[in-house]
Amino acid sequence: MNKNENIVWHPNKVSPEDRCRVLGQKGLVVWFTGLSGSGKSTIAVELEKMLNEAGRAVYLLDGDNIRCGINSDLGFSDEDRNENIRRISEIAALFRDAGIITLVSFISPFRKMREFAREKAGEGNFIEVYVSTDFETCRKRDPKGLYQKDIKNFTGKDSSYEEPLNPEIVLDTIKGDPAQCAKKVLREIEKYLADKM
Repeated sequence: MNKNENIVWHPNKVSPEDRCRVLGQKGLVVWFTGLSGSGKSTIAVELEKMLNEAGRAVYLLDGDNIRCGINSDLGFSDEDRNENIRRISEIAALFRDAGIITLVSFISPFRKMREFAREKAGEGNFIEVYVSTDFETCRKRDPKGLYQKDIKNFTGKDSSYEEPLNPEIVLDTIKGDPAQCAKKVLREIEKYLADKM
C-alpha cells in the first residue's frame, strides 16, 4: 500500500520485451522455499553458476545476504517476515522485468506471501521450488549453528512453516546432492526459456 497520494507512475519507452530481446532471454523468478538448512542456498548457488556458464543473465537474491543490507532493519516477527518477502518480491519482479533469471532463496514461511511474489512476477514468470527437507534432517545438518541456539520465532520450531500446495518443482536433498538438484531446476528453466522466446 502506497502511503503517498502524490505519486504518479512514470511510463517508460522501453518495454520488458525490449529488454529481454537485448539479452536474448525472457526474465523469470525462480523462488526457493524451505526450512533453514534444507539446502536452498546451496542449490541456488550451484544453479547460478550453471546458468552463468551457459551464458544466461542470472542473479541470486539470498535471504541472509539481503538481511545484511536492504532488510537489515527487519526482525523475525510475522509482520517483519511478511515485509521481508514483500520487499524481495518487488525487487525480484524488477529483475524479471529487466530480463534477468532471478533466483530467490528465502525461507518464506507463509503461503500468502509466496503467492504475492508469484503475482508480482506476473503470470507464467514464476517457478516455485520447494526444498522439502524435513525438520529433523535440517536440525542435524545445522550448517549455520542456528538449531543449537535458543532463537525466538525459529521457523519450523516455534514459528510455523506452511508447505507449498502446488510448487512447480519439489527437491529432496536427502536423495539428491546439490548439483543434481540444481540440474533438475536448470532443465525446467531451459524448458521455460525455449517456450517463451
